[in-house]
Amino acid sequence: MKILISADMEGATGVTWPADCEPGTEQWQRCRGMFTSDVNAAIGGLFEGGATEVLVNEAHSTMRNLLLEELDERATMITGRHKELSMVEGVQAGDVDGIVFLGYHCGAGEDGVLAHTYLPNAITGVWLDGQPASEGYLNAAVVAEYGTPVILVTGDDRACEDAESYAPFARTVAVKDHVSRYAARCRPPARTAADIREAAEKAMLLAGRLEPASPAEKAMEIEVDSAQLAQAAAMVPGVTRTGTRRVRYTSPDAYEMIRAFKAVCTLISSSMENNYG
Repeated sequence: MKILISADMEGATGVTWPADCEPGTEQWQRCRGMFTSDVNAAIGGLFEGGATEVLVNEAHSTMRNLLLEELDERATMITGRHKELSMVEGVQAGDVDGIVFLGYHCGAGEDGVLAHTYLPNAITGVWLDGQPASEGYLNAAVVAEYGTPVILVTGDDRACEDAESYAPFARTVAVKDHVSRYAARCRPPARTAADIREAAEKAMLLAGRLEPASPAEKAMEIEVDSAQLAQAAAMVPGVTRTGTRRVRYTSPDAYEMIRAFKAVCTLISSSMENNYG
């Protein structure tokens, strides 16, 4: 049984504000240990539940945040950016029996600790086929096309609630409770590690290849916080402006949907200036 862990950082234990997860800051250095602890707890529980292989895919920012030297030696890790499927890199091998969304968070415009979708600001809303779409929601659509079930989601309490929209049968672990976008009532690492380990072990009961979802057209709508960002996004072939700050595109399947979204985000990021955004 091969399990993939997609490890994001905003929803990790103790992370509550930007400096906690911005590479290079003192707070980021401190929180890397707690992030790695969450991942190791999941790895331990997965193996105890019957996993024979665990692959960790770094999914946050530079994708070089986890401490490899402290990673459970039974696992392997994909680290670094510019990957075909970004946050769920590895699932396209077609041999993944379950995926863990660890350290996830709510989507842009929603209530949740460090809530966003791909970009920390700039994007104010994302909808997939008319439904509000967090990173978890988008990634779940992608992995479904490979027959891989989402078996566990960890993050703040709002991220766990969000998981009900895309993985209603998955186990969830709240490592903190939302107070505001930049504040949370946090559980200490010793407690969250125990909770994640226990949930991961039980989540293995949900692991097992499913019938891959049939490719179906996906409609994406993205709202940004200023007009020039919509203009930039519309430079991607097939992306059209539907309003001053909105763009839309359709893709033949989730695989192309997420790749186009990555391209849109890249152009949006390159079209912002300091202070003015």
